[in-house]
Parts: sequence; structure tokens; C-alpha cells
Amino acid sequence: MDEHFRRKTSEELFQSISKLQRGRLKIILGAVSGAGKTYHMLLEGNILKKKGIDVAVGVIGTSNRPKVVEQIGELEILQPIQWYNNGEIKYDLNLEAILTRNPEVVLVDHLAHQNRPDAKNHTRLEDVIELINHQISVITTVNIYELDGAREVTEKLTGVKVKVDHCVPDNTLAMADEVKLLDVTPEAILKRLQEGSIEEADHRSKAREKLFQRDNLAMLRELSLRFLAGEVNEDLDQYREKHGLVGASGAAERILVSAQYHWNGSILIRRGHQIAKRLGGDLYVVCFRSPNQPFSNEEATFKRSIKKLVDKLDGRFEELPILQEDVAEEIVAYAMKNNVTRIVMGQSKRSRWEEIWYGSIINKILRKTRNVDIFIVADRAEVEGERVLPAKQEKAEKSNPYRRLSPTEVEEEIHKIKRGTLKVYVGAAPGVGKTYTMLREANELKKKGIDIVIGLLETHGRKETIEQIGELEIIPREKIHYKNVVLEEMDTKSIIKRNPEVVLIDELAHTNVPGSKHLKRYQDVEEILKAGISVISTMNIQHLESLNDSVEQITGVRVRETVPDRVLRMANEIELIDISPKSLRQRMREGNIYAQEKVEQALNHFFKIGNLIALRELALREVADDVDERLESWERKQALRGPWRKQEVIFVCINLGPNSERLIRRGFRIAYRLKAIWHVVYVKDHHPLTEEKEKNLLKAKSLTESLGGNFETYETTDRRKVVKKIVEQLNNKQATQVIIGQSARTRREEIWKGSVVQKLLRETRHLDGLVVSDHRSEKTDCS
Repeated sequence: MDEHFRRKTSEELFQSISKLQRGRLKIILGAVSGAGKTYHMLLEGNILKKKGIDVAVGVIGTSNRPKVVEQIGELEILQPIQWYNNGEIKYDLNLEAILTRNPEVVLVDHLAHQNRPDAKNHTRLEDVIELINHQISVITTVNIYELDGAREVTEKLTGVKVKVDHCVPDNTLAMADEVKLLDVTPEAILKRLQEGSIEEADHRSKAREKLFQRDNLAMLRELSLRFLAGEVNEDLDQYREKHGLVGASGAAERILVSAQYHWNGSILIRRGHQIAKRLGGDLYVVCFRSPNQPFSNEEATFKRSIKKLVDKLDGRFEELPILQEDVAEEIVAYAMKNNVTRIVMGQSKRSRWEEIWYGSIINKILRKTRNVDIFIVADRAEVEGERVLPAKQEKAEKSNPYRRLSPTEVEEEIHKIKRGTLKVYVGAAPGVGKTYTMLREANELKKKGIDIVIGLLETHGRKETIEQIGELEIIPREKIHYKNVVLEEMDTKSIIKRNPEVVLIDELAHTNVPGSKHLKRYQDVEEILKAGISVISTMNIQHLESLNDSVEQITGVRVRETVPDRVLRMANEIELIDISPKSLRQRMREGNIYAQEKVEQALNHFFKIGNLIALRELALREVADDVDERLESWERKQALRGPWRKQEVIFVCINLGPNSERLIRRGFRIAYRLKAIWHVVYVKDHHPLTEEKEKNLLKAKSLTESLGGNFETYETTDRRKVVKKIVEQLNNKQATQVIIGQSARTRREEIWKGSVVQKLLRETRHLDGLVVSDHRSEKTDCS
């Protein structure tokens, strides 16, 4: 369907006309005071002023912060109304003056503000709405804990009673035309605090002092990322529904538990909840039952307990009638309607012969859905009790502090001390402003006396980016002769010889030109870090290796240049540069990303609005997960994603088919989030491998090892004993979960030859099992 030719509905026409008669609202969201919201609001105001837009400042909180005062520049300030509340100076918007002046855009700081008692409007938000209704656009700022629902979560997580002038409703972000998250690391906030760049009132009280502790700052940052990801997900759902796209988008996880009013229902729900929390997804629970079947007393009791449990776990519960003969059809319809990514079920009670006769529910679901995995919970509860109680991972026994370190251990510790630090700016797509922000930070560091140089910069001819270079020293590129041509690449040797304190290296995922010392740029970065030089770099979320399949599912494009997840994990700081899809597309149209001749092609392919919304959500969730992982490494007691289980050991079984690398990536992402040991296993039968299979074997081994897994191959003389060999290894390694691909055999072939997948699931009822669906991309999409 082409968006340009689709006729708008009456409601859409009315909304479009209404928007013409009102101003725009942009909200800059931060985790905490001191994130730089006011500075960025003024920065945007100045950029708009340069473009000829009439901009004025309605109210601003500077507290004499030099950077903020400097950023005001030549912007006109419309004097606010000053008043006192218990001896404290307050400032209200001068609505009358603003409406008389009638600028195109007004900058309004601190949205969560309550006006003086005799003011026309009770709150600043009401003032802003009035301005918008008078066709005056507003750019404003708010902290995450100033949103009504988020404040309660903040106080629960941090244990701090946050003093807020006035909380704005949760739907305030949904009301905005654009929301931009200003993502700042706890390290940066603490540094600003130390330098005196944050208002005294923001941290001098005991409550504020506790709020500005490192782990609390990280929790607020994660809360901001996840909150906005939820808002973006709603936009994505609306977009997909509008364009007739069904099933999972690839950007977020939604876990469906198919339960019955039975003793194991709570076990399935608890396991589903744990999976949802660890993967940062939503929990759905559905019970299908015949409408003609009366409730027994036992079922009624189980129903009450299940509803109570789902409510406690903040999930969504539904009881639905079975309208079709096959319950698999009902599950499929529900999963597709609700964009489910994983279905949690109990073990099948059917025997091999029953599955031949009636078919497998799991296979029926996999064949009729797109990109939906099936998670089968281990059948061990009757013997061992409830298996899925959350438990924090046991800490390794600490070594004796008096034990003398070996020469090797001493050398390792010295390398850690000497090693440079790595900071990475991450974006959802090209053009979000990663390089621009990196250069701006570099200039600030240079002003502070830090010896900083540019090792490699890709400006792509963007004027704004080139202007940011300023007086920064640039290390000339190395010239490499290759097949009668001269190519240029970053000169790693010269950077190490120059030995600056910090070096800027753009585009971390870049593949070096032939003849370079290293294949990939991130390997050059590792060498520079080992030399004791700190690095600031950039990358887009689609270049992260473990997200390769999700990105292809979203965009239909297989990204070839990737960075192993370990590289991003070793970064000391990761910061997300956020921008709305509409603003990014506008930047594209203005020629600020690609050359004008490439603009239309980009807008109609990778830069489709649906792709950008999904990639933005993916980036928000990935950075939020990274924040959570780092918090857990600091041994904090609470986590947004909840605790994990003890001693998880995951086995990924591959057959060297086209789906093998996808299974390995899926295994890594699950193992990483569950803090699990993970193995990838391939069993070779008596047939010699073809040249293609040999290549696939090497690729699978290389991918597994780059992601930190253990790759193992075994042999058997009989193809029929492959499952037996796998089960033997699973038991030897004390595996808790097995991951396998969807059966490639048809229903007829399964009856005639049997199914390796079904046989393996029958032999591993004591383990959790994940059956990963074959990847199928969207057939249609619209810009």
C-alpha cells in the first residue's frame, strides 16, 4: 500500500485540519536535573533562530550556570512573573505578554510547575496547552520522576521521597508532537555535580543527595529509556495497524502464556513473567476454554489465584472461548493480533503416536505464525516443586586477599590500570547527531586542558558537523596501495605515536580497506585502548551483532558490518543520541544526512517511518538493558528487570542450515540476560560434510566464539542417534535450557520420517525448551 495514494478517513481528515490550527509541542525528557535539558532547549532555539524562525524565551532556570547563560545568546527573553512561595522565588509564564508578542516558538523550562494561586491557569502545562491552541509552538523540559506514574516507581526503586513542584499526567508525552530523550550517563552527572554545574537546590538536601547516588542515577536513566520505549511502542503499534501489518515487529518482546485452570498454571505464568522481565517485554496471559463447559470448584479456585497472580505481576489477563475445533488456531489468532514474540506453554502430554495421529500443537503454531518462538517449560514441578522461583546468582567465592598474585595475574592487573577508557555514542540510524555530539564534547574537553585529537572522522559533507571541528587536531589518514589504487584508512600507528589523552574515532563498525593491519575498526580501537589512550566513538544500533536478525526483520536489510556485543559491553560509557523519526526524516529532506540525489531513495527504503520508529524502540531498549546489566554488576539489590535464576546452562543445537547463525545469536541474547553459561553444539553423522557445510561450520564456530560461547562438535555413526548424542551432552553439562530451530519437515514428512525437533523435546522434558521460528520478513510495508 502506498501512503501517498491511500484515502484518509473522516477522523484522519479532522485531525489533520485541527493540527493546522495549533502549534507544535516538543518535550525534552531527562532522567534527572543536570542532564542538560535547558542547555539543549536553548541550543535548539538558536538553531531555529538561524533558520529564520521567530523564537522567544518564556521562562528559563539558569541559576547562573555559565554554559546555559552562554547558550541564551541573542534569544529574546519575555520576562516571567515573579512571586514567592514560603520564601522561595518562583517564576510563572507571562501568558499575556507571550500572546501579545506572538512568537512562532516559545521556550518553556520546567514543565512540571504549579502556578501562583491567583493565576489564570493552575499549572504550567495548562499555560502550554493554551499557547499551542493559539498556534504558538512550545519546546519544554521535564524529568522522568515529574511524570505522575513514574514518580511512584522512582520512589519505590530509590527509596527517596522526591520533592516535585507539580507532577504532570502520564499522557503528557503522548500529547507531544515530538519527545526527545536526553540520555546522560551517571558518570557524566556526577562529574557535573563535582564541577558545580548543577543547581545547588537540586542536591543539597538529604533526599536529593541520596537521589544523586550512582546507582539511583542509573535507575532513573533506565526508567527514562524504558518509559519512552513504551511510548514509542504504542506509536509503532498504531503505525503497523494503520498499514495492515500483523505479527511481531522485531523491536520489542511480548510474551504470551497459554495457561489452563490447573495446578501448573501459576508455574507457567511465573516463568513467563521472568522471561518478560529479563527481556524487557510485556506479559500476556490467556486461558482458552469451551463456553459450554461448566466450572468445577477446583477450576474456579485456580482461576481466582491466576487472575490475582497476573494482576500482581502487572500482566494482562484474558479468558477466551474456544470458537474453533483446534486450540492451536485460537492461540495463533491471539498471538498475531497482539504482536506476540514468544509463547510460553507446558510440556505436551501426547505420545509419539498421538502426535503422528493428531499432530503437534507446537508445529501447528510455528507454521501459522511469523517470527513467534515457542518456550516449553520443563516438566519437573511434580517432582521438585515450583522450579521457577527467582533467585540471585551465587557469587563466586572471593580469593584470599593475602594470597600473592602470580606474574601473569600481576601483568593482567597492570594492563587494566594502563588501559584507556572507551565511550560510545549510539544512535538508532544515520544522521541522529552522534558525530556532532562527539565533536561538541571534544571541544569542551579541549577547553578543560585535555589533550584530544581526531583519529578518524566521517562528516559526510554535513555543514553542521564540519563547523563543530573547530580547532581540534586531526591525525592524517594512512595511504594504502591496493591493486594500483591508493586507499585511505585511519593511521593507528601514528595515533599511538602521537599518544594523546583522548582520540575521536567515528563509525566503530567500519570494515577497513584491504591491506590494513586489522580487518575491522573496532580492532584498531582495542589496540589504541591497550596503549593507554582513551577513545570516544560512534555506532548505530543496527551494527550490533546480536541484533542482526531483529534489524533484518524490521528493515528487510541484512547488515553486513557488525560489532561483537563484547566491544560495546567493554565500553566504560554508552550514551544514546535520541531523535524522533519525523525530525530525522525532515533532516534527511533538508539534505543534512545524505546528498540530495540519494534522499528520495533513502526515505522510501531504510528511512521509512515504520523502520525508524522500530529502530528507535530497539535502541532505547538495548541501552536500557545495558544500564541494567551495569547496575547488576554493581550488586544493587533492586532491578527493573528482576532477578535471575541460579546456575543456568543453555545448549543451542544447530544443523548448519540457513537458520544456524540466527539460533546462535538468539542463544547469546538469552544467555547474556540470564547470566548463563552457553554452548553451541553440532552433531556430525557418518556422512562427510559438503564444502558449503564446512564453510557454515567455520562461520558458526567463529560467531559463537566472538559472542563468548563454547562451540562443540560431536560425531555419531548413525543419523538416528543424533538426538541421543545431544541428550547425552545436555545431561553431562547439566543443561537447564535447550534451544532448537523450527522443524523443516512438512506434516507428511514428520509422519513418515519423524521429527528431530519433536524427538529432542520428548527426550528433554526435564529441561526448558525454546523452539525458534524460521525468519520471515514483512511482505509489504509503507513509508
